[in-house]
Amino acid sequence: MLDISDFRDNANVIKADHDKRGLPHDNINEVIRLDEEWRKAVYEQSLARKERNDTAKLISEAKKLGNNDEMKKLLSNVKSLGKKIDELDKFANELKESRDLIRMSIPNVLHDDVPKGDDEEGNTLHSEHGNKPSFSFEPRTHNELLEMNNWAELPRAAKITGSRFYFLKGDLARLEMALQSYSVDFMTRKNFTLMHPPTMMNRKAYEGVTDLADFETVMYGVEPDGYYMIATSEHPLTAMFMDEIIEPSLLPIKLVGVSPCFRREVGAHGQSDKGIWRVHQFTKIEQIIISLPEKSWEHHEDMLENCIDLWNSLNIHYRVVNICTGDMGTVASKKYDLEAWLPGPNEFKEIVSCSNCTDYQANRLKMRYRTPEGNSTVHTLNSTAVATSRALVAIMEQNQLEDGRIKIPEVLQPYMNGQKILQPAPF
Repeated sequence: MLDISDFRDNANVIKADHDKRGLPHDNINEVIRLDEEWRKAVYEQSLARKERNDTAKLISEAKKLGNNDEMKKLLSNVKSLGKKIDELDKFANELKESRDLIRMSIPNVLHDDVPKGDDEEGNTLHSEHGNKPSFSFEPRTHNELLEMNNWAELPRAAKITGSRFYFLKGDLARLEMALQSYSVDFMTRKNFTLMHPPTMMNRKAYEGVTDLADFETVMYGVEPDGYYMIATSEHPLTAMFMDEIIEPSLLPIKLVGVSPCFRREVGAHGQSDKGIWRVHQFTKIEQIIISLPEKSWEHHEDMLENCIDLWNSLNIHYRVVNICTGDMGTVASKKYDLEAWLPGPNEFKEIVSCSNCTDYQANRLKMRYRTPEGNSTVHTLNSTAVATSRALVAIMEQNQLEDGRIKIPEVLQPYMNGQKILQPAPF
């Protein structure tokens, strides 16, 4: 969330950002109003405490003088002041809770380079990469390729769990593991530390990394324990530094997380979202950087370059888009998406999101670093490296042969014992 000082000192900046997003100022004004009331209640509480302390000294003097009437009067006043302090304390806490609840729903301030647009149609092209493959035959969708080669069991997975779950089989399962190993090796060579995070988080930590009011509908809750299955390793890897003061010598902290991810993915989706493209459980390799504020935009571009280098090495045709105001969520200040071309449906679809969240998550999580002037808030950044199920789809569709088999990207062949072509599974 935005720091409360932003509402006190830079409210016009937040309002201008809401104008760019096409949002009303109501919540901003309400935060300012509640904050002013809270500060007033805290001030009145401090005056009451001072008066009570001064009265306590007068009681001591009256007792020494044996003035019982005055002492009773002062004791009664102290009792009344104590009640007033308790009431003001309760009132101030209620105001603060209401203020911060609204403050958590107000989105991050966007970077100046974010294009203005109503929805994904307003996203702008940053760059295009790789050669668009051409085929001497009608290219198949990944769903058709899965069925032809017996590489996935969707009906059987639905039978034991539900829709949008799957078993991967044979060479495609091996290729999924090869993608994981290759991506981790790629990122660790860039000095990222490998992490395997917990797959569940408590509510307090999750509220630090995302807007639960908006995100909770796509998450799985674990009851009665009150945990949430993680939707991405970004969330636990960022929240692991919650309530900590980080030594500046450790920054930037660069992490690469590997984890299963769980999403309910509610709502209607198109034909190309079927198969293993949009599922409830998938594996993702994620980049995380915790940074000094003055370095975060440089790191954002570095993370994008990591993605470009990685996907170029897989020899996939894709484009990079700069996400517009109407397609931007609550947390990021700027976001790039990588979109792979899928020849089956003949469209580009998202494979990577690369975001700079500035101090938005860190304010919620109280993640700070030491400075000579006191503690300051770090910046947090995150980016997909590879979501393996979507990478498999892109590889299958772009590398398909006429007989339905798949050419394995050259960089993955050493992780497949030198194998060059994916073969069908036996059943």
